[in-house]
Amino acid sequence: MSLTNPYGDFEITEPQALRALAHPVRLAILDRLQRHGPATATGLSSHVGATPSVVSWHLRHLATFGLVTDADGATSKRERWWQAAARGFRFSLPDDAEGQAAGRQLRGEMFARTAETPQQWLLHDEPRLDAEWRGLAGVADTSFVATPDELRHLEEAIEELIAPYVRRKDDDTKPAGAQIVRMLRYLLPEPADDTSAS
Repeated sequence: MSLTNPYGDFEITEPQALRALAHPVRLAILDRLQRHGPATATGLSSHVGATPSVVSWHLRHLATFGLVTDADGATSKRERWWQAAARGFRFSLPDDAEGQAAGRQLRGEMFARTAETPQQWLLHDEPRLDAEWRGLAGVADTSFVATPDELRHLEEAIEELIAPYVRRKDDDTKPAGAQIVRMLRYLLPEPADDTSAS
């Protein structure tokens, strides 16, 4: 595991780990642990749509790749408490065919998982916000022209800019009035137009 990125995210590099995480229940488990902290299989069950025994199996599978660990300070002989190994995770597509396929599978599951997030926010969360927070929420659909190096640089610059706010989630000294903000960011390069076709 590498935590060299500005967020302290878990970096997944092995195709086997990518495939392991490319499962809707495992993604839901990891998301719940990252956003809400340590939990038991029983506690996670109702949030991820699986029985406690199935959740327990998925947790052990995630643990084999280091994505979850036993929770710090949990001392229950009856139930095992789990925590996410890091606040988030990231991956890039490996160069080999196996890694490419595993990465695409995980991307597909992640896209499917977040597809309804904006609509759910609009229906359930936005009405509970005060006018100032509602006014700050937004969506943009911007296309721009960049080389691969420029896009890499842009992504690094965005991450450096927001990293202090991401790390602040666990900080007891966050400013009054601060609350969690979720940013969904997609970089979707488009294929070049084939202008030579007749």
